[in-house]
Amino acid sequence: MKVRFSLATALLTLAAFASAQVATDTKKAAEDTGHETKKVTEEAAHGTKKAAEKTGKTTEGAAKKTGEATEGAAKKTGKTTEGVAKKTGHVVKKGVTKTGSDVKKGAEKTEDTVKK
Repeated sequence: MKVRFSLATALLTLAAFASAQVATDTKKAAEDTGHETKKVTEEAAHGTKKAAEKTGKTTEGAAKKTGEATEGAAKKTGKTTEGVAKKTGHVVKKGVTKTGSDVKKGAEKTEDTVKK
């Protein structure tokens, strides 16, 4: 019976030791996992920050180019509009002059007809 008792005690001691070892190993694995997770998270955050900075710079550059292109287009539109207005004014002036001349001729013919 003493041998059985000693054997049971040894078995329980071994089980307790093994259980403690498993707990220690589990704790170590959890700490390692936490450390690696933190490291990956920091790297991801750094990558996201860099991507956001590049996106911001790209957006800023695109906005600047768009503004410059819009300004250039507005200047060209203004010059074109000014040219069209000058041409329109010239055509209208010629039309008015021609109309005035025709009216004068018509009036002279009417006057000649009336005098006869």
